[in-house]
Amino acid sequence: MAKRSAGLLIYRRSDDELRVLLVHPGGPFWAKKDDGAWSITKGLVDEGEDELAAARRETGEELGVTVDGPFARLGDYKQPGGKIVIAWSVEARTEIDAAAVKSNSFTMEWPPRSGSMKEFPEIDRAGWFSLAEAEVKILVGQRPILADLVEQLGAG
Repeated sequence: MAKRSAGLLIYRRSDDELRVLLVHPGGPFWAKKDDGAWSITKGLVDEGEDELAAARRETGEELGVTVDGPFARLGDYKQPGGKIVIAWSVEARTEIDAAAVKSNSFTMEWPPRSGSMKEFPEIDRAGWFSLAEAEVKILVGQRPILADLVEQLGAG
């Protein structure tokens, strides 16, 4: 069975323009990657866990803030590696300062085969993007999530 991640596509309307919040993964693999590297806030769904609860938990871990609904399911998106991303949209009801996000961290051996363990933030930054900017920044497998948001909101 394919691994499942659940996530939130957080959006806001700014100066009559729709903007979405994306996060950039932390760690050395992603350090020099930008276009095509960003993601919605998301993470693995634990066995027996409610998918929306997982999306909300992961968003809290990655941003350091709690996001309240209403949440609207966008769909299930098969990623190039086989993982399924289940996504919801939610309008930011309070200001989320992308520059002030505080992510949890993970530990990995770095450099490889060095025996040295180093801690990295799960996400190293976040940003608000117009839909056109987000289309360039987001991972290819998540681009359909943006299109479905536009359709859901009738913003096309």
